[in-house]
Amino acid sequence: MQLPVLDNPQTSPKSVVSTFLDNLGREACEPKGPVAKLPLPMSMEEARARGWDELDVVFITGDAYIDHPSFAMAILGRVLEAAGYRVGIVSQPDWHSCEDWKRFGRPRLFFGISAGNMDSMINHYTANKKVRNDDAYSPGGRIGRRPDRATLGYCQRAREAYKGVPVIAGGVEASLRRLAHYDYWSDKVRKSILLDSKADLVAFGMGENSIVEIAQRLEQGEPVKALRDMRGMAYALGASEQVPTDAIELPSYEEVVADKLAFSEATRIIHNETNPLNARKLMQRHGNQTIVCNVPQLPISEAAMDRIYGLPYTRKAHPSYTEAIPAFNMIKNSVTIMRGCFGGCTFCSITAHQGRIIQSRSKQSVINEIQSMTEDKEFKGIVSDIGGPTANMYQMRCTKPEVEAVCRRQSCVHPKICKLLGTDHTPVIELMREARSVKGIKKVLVASGVRMDLARNSPEYIRELTEHHVGGHLKVAPEHVDPDVLFKMRKPDNDDFEFFADEFNETSEKVGKKQYLIPYYIASHPGSTIESMIELALFLKRNGYKPDQVQDFIPAPLDVATSMYYTGLDPFTKKPVYIAKALSDRKLQRALMQFFKPENYFEVREALRQAKRMDLIGDGCDSLIPSRPPREAMESRRKEASDRFRGDYVHTIPGVGRKQQSTSGSANPGNVNSEAPLRKQAKKEQRSGASTGYRPGRRQNKPKDGKSPSA
Repeated sequence: MQLPVLDNPQTSPKSVVSTFLDNLGREACEPKGPVAKLPLPMSMEEARARGWDELDVVFITGDAYIDHPSFAMAILGRVLEAAGYRVGIVSQPDWHSCEDWKRFGRPRLFFGISAGNMDSMINHYTANKKVRNDDAYSPGGRIGRRPDRATLGYCQRAREAYKGVPVIAGGVEASLRRLAHYDYWSDKVRKSILLDSKADLVAFGMGENSIVEIAQRLEQGEPVKALRDMRGMAYALGASEQVPTDAIELPSYEEVVADKLAFSEATRIIHNETNPLNARKLMQRHGNQTIVCNVPQLPISEAAMDRIYGLPYTRKAHPSYTEAIPAFNMIKNSVTIMRGCFGGCTFCSITAHQGRIIQSRSKQSVINEIQSMTEDKEFKGIVSDIGGPTANMYQMRCTKPEVEAVCRRQSCVHPKICKLLGTDHTPVIELMREARSVKGIKKVLVASGVRMDLARNSPEYIRELTEHHVGGHLKVAPEHVDPDVLFKMRKPDNDDFEFFADEFNETSEKVGKKQYLIPYYIASHPGSTIESMIELALFLKRNGYKPDQVQDFIPAPLDVATSMYYTGLDPFTKKPVYIAKALSDRKLQRALMQFFKPENYFEVREALRQAKRMDLIGDGCDSLIPSRPPREAMESRRKEASDRFRGDYVHTIPGVGRKQQSTSGSANPGNVNSEAPLRKQAKKEQRSGASTGYRPGRRQNKPKDGKSPSA
């Protein structure tokens, strides 16, 4: 295949790769017989059916493989396929050996590694660090299909499988852990994932541009180290390699571990260098090595977005799966219309990963996809969502490109909407109207988040949304009511939600529909106190909201709010921020959000006692809980106590069964030898000064004067 010579993407405003994506021939988006309708191969047998005896690129992913443009592996694989490369997918491999990495033989160009659509630790554990009961990205929702910190194990197995094959890590987990970062689950600052995984490169952010350029340049014979000049690339320098002279130096790993102020300052610098139009290269020393982060990839044009989403996806899970995959069931009839978010919410990773510049598809591209959905016999005529990270940011962008090119604002809508931001809702209104008029379509729903401060400027949008695009319930995310907490979140004031709710309810009543808002709130976010959660609980009661689900704040790597959580400081002002770190405090905040549940009675009462708000206990209209605990609360407390003390008691002797311990006299009269290990252990403990009584193995506490406690 004839390949063009690439410009240096660090200095060129637009590389040849972007040109490839922009000019990706329409014929590449059209099915070419039966092969084009097949998913990418997951076995060598499927590869040979395509006439391939070797593969150029092998993707390793922690998710089930679904050939749908809502999943990264499908998009990246199809883009590479359109560029002429042979691609295979190894989904949820057995990481206990490298055999799955050898499934396709030695890849000609590289291994592409991703933990999946989520950071693997967030995928595995709740905010209380308990193991989740299911995995939405696995067949049957079953857990245990990927390891903790999956990127590390996957990269190491790739190295073990085939020496010398370049290993490129990407996806959310690798992107957000590319520099020194706070890890909530180990409660410490961890090194860059590059050092722990030994990946050659981390391609951070959205990967279409990066993945094609990597393949093209390796195809041309360039060594993997030569790819360090690419946009959107992070890499580790060895001790003897020269550090770049054009990079901003972050506080070192050792400094951010030792000093929380240094960690806070590193966060500030990182987030100030995220605009791809003016960002600067970053470097951070880790001992005798240095991590370098190049500037982010440029946003993808509308033409490139249309080509990418027009590729011949089957829109189905790979046929090898026999169980349903929950995440696919949720999005299979959805359509992505844009990516990116200029909201800059401090607790959200979307801006850090997809960028704050909105990248939208054309209206015709979206309509074409909806029309193709009607050709599927299983499709029932209902589009479950047309949206993206935020449904009503479609086609919105800065109206002054020359200002956008130098702007370093963290959010275009906070603390107030920028006067240069184009907030016209006409494009999204027209798209919604045309989408629901497609033949064979019964309903087009909007299930993505709606930015209510933007919607407030367009009553027409609120009416259009409410009258035609709500399936009984509309989920929105006001997140809190306390002004200080909302400010730390970079969310609009609560009156925007109240205005939106009034308009929604009024319009629903006018059109004769029973529709309800489902507001989402976060407990224990930095800045959130017991007092602020009480105000939220009062707001919920006065407005009749009873949240079924409670979202506890989870500190995800690289987020601004995570820096606040770890350091107790706002990284931009360095002012102190209240943090609810103790599990008991987090439990009280969570209970306040569901004050109406009897099982939360005692936690809510304790929270009110701590806040000196006993006036909210009683039978008045403003009371959160009654003066006397309901019967269900007492039963819940008894059950909790029973669960807590169920099992072995503290004086259980290891190695002896319960029946043996409860028998008077010999522990096991029928087996004299079973007592021998216990006697040996007792003698050992006597020699070492340990107690052989109530709790075996516990040493005696001897006073400094050497006398026994009873003396």
